[in-house]
Amino acid sequence: MAALVSTLKCYPWVLPQNPTSCLSQKQPLSLPISSLHRHDELRATTSSAAVTSLNPFSTLSSLFTHELLPNFTSEDFLGVLQRQKDSDSVMSLYEWVSNQPNFVHTSDIYEEILQLLGAFGDFDSMKRVLHDMKTSGIEINQDTYTYNYLLNVLVDGNKLKLVESVHTDMNDRGIKPDVSTFNILIKALCKAHQIKPAISMMEEMRKHGVAPDERTFTTIMQGFIEDGNMEGALKIKDKMAKVGCQFTNITINVLIHGFCKQGQVEEALSFIQEMAEEGFRPDKYTFNTLVNGLCKVGHVKHALEILDLMLQEGFDPDIFSYNTLISGLCKSGDIEDALEVLNLMVLRDCFPNTVTYNTLISTMCKENRVEEARKLALGLSEKGLLPDVCTFNSLIDGLCTSGNHRNAMELFRDMKNKGCPPDEFTYNILIDSFCNRGRLEDALDLLREMETNGCARNVITYNTLIDGLCKSRRIKEAEEIFDQMELQGVSRNLRTYNSLIDGLCKNNRVDEGLILMDQMILEGLKPDKFTYNSLLTHYCRDGNIKKAADIVQVMTSNGCEPDAVTYGTLISGLCKAGRVEIASRLLRTIQLKGFVPAPQAYNPIIQALYRKQRLKEGMRLFREMESGNPPDAITYKIVFRGLCSGGGPIAEAVDFAIEMTEKGFLPEFSSFSMLAEGLCALSMEDELIKLVDLVMIKANFSESEISIVMGFLKIRKYQDALANFDRILSIRQPRRSYRR
Repeated sequence: MAALVSTLKCYPWVLPQNPTSCLSQKQPLSLPISSLHRHDELRATTSSAAVTSLNPFSTLSSLFTHELLPNFTSEDFLGVLQRQKDSDSVMSLYEWVSNQPNFVHTSDIYEEILQLLGAFGDFDSMKRVLHDMKTSGIEINQDTYTYNYLLNVLVDGNKLKLVESVHTDMNDRGIKPDVSTFNILIKALCKAHQIKPAISMMEEMRKHGVAPDERTFTTIMQGFIEDGNMEGALKIKDKMAKVGCQFTNITINVLIHGFCKQGQVEEALSFIQEMAEEGFRPDKYTFNTLVNGLCKVGHVKHALEILDLMLQEGFDPDIFSYNTLISGLCKSGDIEDALEVLNLMVLRDCFPNTVTYNTLISTMCKENRVEEARKLALGLSEKGLLPDVCTFNSLIDGLCTSGNHRNAMELFRDMKNKGCPPDEFTYNILIDSFCNRGRLEDALDLLREMETNGCARNVITYNTLIDGLCKSRRIKEAEEIFDQMELQGVSRNLRTYNSLIDGLCKNNRVDEGLILMDQMILEGLKPDKFTYNSLLTHYCRDGNIKKAADIVQVMTSNGCEPDAVTYGTLISGLCKAGRVEIASRLLRTIQLKGFVPAPQAYNPIIQALYRKQRLKEGMRLFREMESGNPPDAITYKIVFRGLCSGGGPIAEAVDFAIEMTEKGFLPEFSSFSMLAEGLCALSMEDELIKLVDLVMIKANFSESEISIVMGFLKIRKYQDALANFDRILSIRQPRRSYRR
């Protein structure tokens, strides 16, 4: 980076000369663009801009109501036209003014309308305006410029199928193409990923009296770059140099963009150094491209260095670069630096847009800084911006994640009241929140609301509901949602099937689960470890070890390697069936395979060993766990219960109780009470008092609560002491062990 900074500061300032490339035009043109048909047929037609609900003439209301003012000129009308934001507004304005008795359209007005409609992609309206021009007697100057303009509009609007017909009409009228014609057609071919025909067209240009210019070469370079072929783009640069076509910053910046687009920032920096030796001087576009490229590969700090250098050289970053920097800083967790960049933007008169603020708001919400995010969103209107659906989604998601579901629903209602319709992401966030809290009726109400409002339901929507319904044992409704997906044309994925198969297995409908697995295979989905583990869990819980072993065998033969959950489930099933020795051998087998068994694999064996009074073996396995995946709360519960009820040395149980409490695991009271009885029976009350005191401290008992328990212990009312100890411990952590 230091070398780059040095290079960027010390580059020579040499401007290359613009080449002159127009040669005489000699023969008719036959262009290889029929391949555009295939590409165009695959593209979905882009829709025109959304219809505005506002009066498109509201800006003219002060000028006229029913008639134009006498001093309203065609130049005034052009100014109004240029402020329209969509094709519907343009056409409404055109129709309205066409009905005014004292207004006559000029060729300039028609050209502006056609240009706007082309930019908005409304080609049907363009045809209508062209027809009106013809019927009104406005002559279209059908020269090369006119055809180039029309071809360019069609290419930019991705109407590639129409390009050939317009070009054919151009040839039929004897209008000769110039270098711009070729460049536009080459652009069309590159857009259709037809790079070879584009190169062939460039090579044919001289036969028609036209030499390729810089735009010709850079257009093909961009085609290669869009296809991810940087090597091809560099070969075009070499060909460009070979034919003597000088290149400017445009060419170099296109290639720098190509390197950065592919994440090859080091190559981009080397290329800049190479070009600097030949007179290249980085410009604003170069710096912006480097900032974006460095952020893309995660080198945000280096991007900030480029930003500093850019400002020193008198260039201001564009809003895209600022937004990319802010996004990169947010992703790396440097939100305070991102806020500093936001302040810099404002100081440099580059006004943040909704994307800028949404990035910051989203990151704040993910970091549980929801209140700060909310305040930032509230300030948008003061800056002339309105929160959009992404703003609301981030805030709603942050509120749900932080458990503030009531405020999330209030914000949901607020966004609808403010005219910002929720999208599928909004609904999915809230449906997931309701399902996680078991409020399935509310989740289903939101699904119905989506249907009523015409909001698309996607696979995530349905999967969330199916999973929630299955976990609540509402399998019939989950099946109805599953069937609804097909009716709505939403493709089911692996998670859809896995959720329903798991639900069926947990409701003892494993045969239907197997049928569903066959169905998913027919639909081209391959069962994964979650699919097999659901079936395996059912058979192990049912004590059918043979079926469970068959599932593992099928799983392995289908190329799905068993994981720790698979082995843990099978071990649990074996232990439940009383086959502890086989379970122990399976544990050793998976260790030999390189697995580090999870507590779920150890716990069933340890529990079975303690039940069989094999205390030393159980403790040996417990100590073995400490060198791999550490014991969890269930492990401590199993061992402590085994020591307290197994008739072993009471001192060992006391020591273990101290050990687990010191590590943050509170003893289960039912086992603790057995230990307390044993200590009292052996006149070891002092040990009991020390142990109770330790647990109370670790469980954060209040001073008054400790006083109550200790008061009973001091007067030897142990039953009363333990009853209060149990009651308070249950409030701290209701009837389960926990880890602090």
